[in-house]
Amino acid sequence: MQSKKPFSAGKPTFVIFITLLLASAIVPTQAHAQKFKLLHTFHGPNGNGPVGVLNRDSAGNLYGTTSNGGVGKCGKINCGTAFKLDKTGRQSWLHSFKGGNGNDPFAGLRRDSAGNLYGTTAFGGGTRCNNSLGCGTVFKLDALGKETVLYKFTGQPDGNIPASLLVRDSEGNLYGTTGSGGANDLGSIFKVAKTGEETVLYNFTGGSDGCFPEAGVIRDAVGNLYGVAFQGGVGFCNSGYGVVYELDTAGTLTVLHSFGGGDGAYPVSVLLFDQAGNLYGTTEEGGNSNCGGTGCGVVFELSPQSDGTWTEAVLYEFCSVSGCTDGEGPQFGPLVRDPAGNIYGTTIFGGAFRNCNGGTCGVVFKLDSAGKETVIHSFTGGADGADPRAGLIRDAAGNLYGTAQTSGDNACNPPSGCGTVFKIVP
Repeated sequence: MQSKKPFSAGKPTFVIFITLLLASAIVPTQAHAQKFKLLHTFHGPNGNGPVGVLNRDSAGNLYGTTSNGGVGKCGKINCGTAFKLDKTGRQSWLHSFKGGNGNDPFAGLRRDSAGNLYGTTAFGGGTRCNNSLGCGTVFKLDALGKETVLYKFTGQPDGNIPASLLVRDSEGNLYGTTGSGGANDLGSIFKVAKTGEETVLYNFTGGSDGCFPEAGVIRDAVGNLYGVAFQGGVGFCNSGYGVVYELDTAGTLTVLHSFGGGDGAYPVSVLLFDQAGNLYGTTEEGGNSNCGGTGCGVVFELSPQSDGTWTEAVLYEFCSVSGCTDGEGPQFGPLVRDPAGNIYGTTIFGGAFRNCNGGTCGVVFKLDSAGKETVIHSFTGGADGADPRAGLIRDAAGNLYGTAQTSGDNACNPPSGCGTVFKIVP
């Protein structure tokens, strides 16, 4: 039995939940032409539990975070790290969080043209929330990994658990979301200026607008923000399956789509735009019920219509093949799309190997424009890693880069392992 849920308000660590059962008898395509390459293995002091998407510079260096590990202590666990790897996978520098300057950097990093990096920590900062773990921070790292804390959250009314990937505008303002806190303790959308001033742009109410917007936002050319709320929509927080929303520059939030279960449930991934203005994302549940619960997860597309509405299409339902070898439970994203329109992503469960506490270990998948899914890599739970929660990035040559949250060094964090960084060569 496996289950999955991201952390949410009142649950200071993310929890994993949903049953894994059998699906149909079709065998998925497994791509053999693409080569999986292990770039880096975490061991604890150099990081533990990478769950955020990577960032890559023009020289091929990779930047990311681990939610635990490092040398800073936050109670009984370590507080997490930010890291730089060179193109061979060697660690160039490591920054360890220590609680007061942040704890649990759950999302990835954004990089500016000067080489500075920006991110969030879900906890830490010194303010008393989340059982005194702190309400979270927004931070900046210079090119050598030296940290400046830009903002420390206080819970209400500004926000709590900022576990989102940030987006940055041309003036240096940073935008993100908090999973709880805000005026109604149901999450907020915020802006932090480059000088550290924070502005709450929207407070979620738990009604049709949704609640617990954990993933973060993306920004269009005129400054509108787009994101997902994990619950709410059609029904309140305890019954709705989540929404996709737009926040315009005047602060008005419009719900673009409310999920109903069959078309997806519990969206927790960062969204992706294509050049035509369509939005792509995943829900960790919904779709078919071959894995039990409320479904196994979907890939969806939202397309703008001439009358101002948006139309949703389910591009793929996971666990559409026997044993969920095609994947189950896509998580934080974002998806990545190539020039031909193929979409790439990860699922935390599913795949060909049941070596992860008796369950499946996750996959990297490709979805073509016709909706045909190909499993590029099934994680074994060994040296290659397991539980890939974050999305992928792609370079100009078509190489894919990502992280696996667990496995790798089996002597670390037994029996789970501390996670890996990988590359997939086309």
